[in-house]
Amino acid sequence: MARFFLVIAAVSGFFAVVIGAFAAHGLKQMLAPEMIEVVKTGVQYQMYHALVLMLVALWFKQKPAASGLKAAGLAFILGTLLFSGSLYALALGAPRWLGPITPLGGLCFLVGWLLLTISAWRTSSAD
Repeated sequence: MARFFLVIAAVSGFFAVVIGAFAAHGLKQMLAPEMIEVVKTGVQYQMYHALVLMLVALWFKQKPAASGLKAAGLAFILGTLLFSGSLYALALGAPRWLGPITPLGGLCFLVGWLLLTISAWRTSSAD
């Protein structure tokens, strides 16, 4: 699972950079400034959660039995897909009914952070 999380974190970070660069250069002429900001928000959250997923992977590698780490990693992945993915789609003209998916991604992020907190709390200080 640690390897899976590391690969997903690396791929997610890669695409955050690609999408950010494309938005800054390729989409600037095509999208309204407020839609560029929507893409930037998606990129920021994708990168933040790629980095935290990498930390989850490294922690999981050291403590595979740590309670909640696997679920936290999966929540971060799902959150990125729903939150950032829906923002990218909306900025590129997807139907507005897709908008309510964005907060579900945010909820996944919150669940991931809560599970990470619980894992940290339950990890013995002697470990």
